[in-house]
Amino acid sequence: MAAREKKIRRTPRRPAPRSRKLEQHIAVFGESGSGKTVLLSSFYGAAQDQAGREDSQAPQLYDLVADDTTQGDRLLKNYFRMENSAEVPAGNRFRAEPYRFTLSLRSTPSAAERKAMPVDAVQLVWHDYPGEWFERSVSGPEEERRRIEAFRALLVSDVALLMVDGQKLKDAAGEEERYLKALFHTLRTGLVRLRDEILVGGKELVRFPRIWVLALSKADLLPEMDVDRFKALVLEKAADELGQLREAIESMVVGDEALAVGEDALLLSSARFTPGRIAVRERIGVDVILPLAAMLPFERHVTWARRQEIPAKVARELAENAGTIGTGAMALAMFGARHRLPGRLGLISTALATVVPLLSKDMVQDAASLAGEKLRGVHDRALEKKQSLAAILTGFKIDLERAEREGVLRRSRR
Repeated sequence: MAAREKKIRRTPRRPAPRSRKLEQHIAVFGESGSGKTVLLSSFYGAAQDQAGREDSQAPQLYDLVADDTTQGDRLLKNYFRMENSAEVPAGNRFRAEPYRFTLSLRSTPSAAERKAMPVDAVQLVWHDYPGEWFERSVSGPEEERRRIEAFRALLVSDVALLMVDGQKLKDAAGEEERYLKALFHTLRTGLVRLRDEILVGGKELVRFPRIWVLALSKADLLPEMDVDRFKALVLEKAADELGQLREAIESMVVGDEALAVGEDALLLSSARFTPGRIAVRERIGVDVILPLAAMLPFERHVTWARRQEIPAKVARELAENAGTIGTGAMALAMFGARHRLPGRLGLISTALATVVPLLSKDMVQDAASLAGEKLRGVHDRALEKKQSLAAILTGFKIDLERAEREGVLRRSRR
């Protein structure tokens, strides 16, 4: 009996397998009527609209598919009703429903290629938080429970979009501060109201949305407004209220140095709306959402994790759990795991099991800061060698650079 017990004690415990998914969550916050439901329908409809995709000169390397067929069909119904009947979808009042999308490669990798890939799947989870829950009190205990559950579900998000309603901003022309101050006050009050329910025992959170992007919805109504003018307007008219919102968010997280509230900005228009017609293919910024959700957290986490003043557990969380797979595997996915890596990365073995532990902080930084001609060179090599995942991720970074040149996106330089 003793020998048997001794044998059991010597049996090693197998560690749980580490996920190889690049899974990014995005949370969308805005008042009711700010265009959140239309935006989601436009985002998915554009990904499925074959006629619209054929106009693009870029090679189509992937498909984006809703994991829940019923959800996907509902979004497509909204999209095609906008296109064919000029019918705007109704908002999700008092209901928070996450949507999960999977990016699948168009060319199926061989068994050897799949083994070498540091990522098995790329997924995006979209959390649409109802504006009504910021604007008014809940009706009872059941709705309060659903509100808290919805907010807890989106805590894994790295990126949050703060929707500024372009229609309301236009209506307040000359007095924009009235609308902007009220908006940020409403969002801050809603977060403060949730604070005690979200923080168990008052303990601040490590996992929490840390990149809060100012997003101007219905940007087609303000054609003279580029992203820099938009951000300047917000700071001119409501910098104090935006700062108070940031303080409310800071009070909920560990390591508030790793936090960007209103530092990034994006213009969004789900379609061009005219009387009797909705031009769904005349979008602004919608095609930037997936690249933003996939790449911005990686870039920002690497930058933040290099800072010595960030608490160790926050730096570790950002470095190891960013996008589920970790920053090292993300860097390899960008460069492609089966061909010689550029620069210092080329000096080490490209066998995946060997490379990931050997990636230094500088090497990961090289991947995060890849830009300009060097970025295009890595992207072109990935296309040439049919490294689809690397081509997709570097293509996402190219999309972000293009959006900045076009005045649609502005990333924080901090």
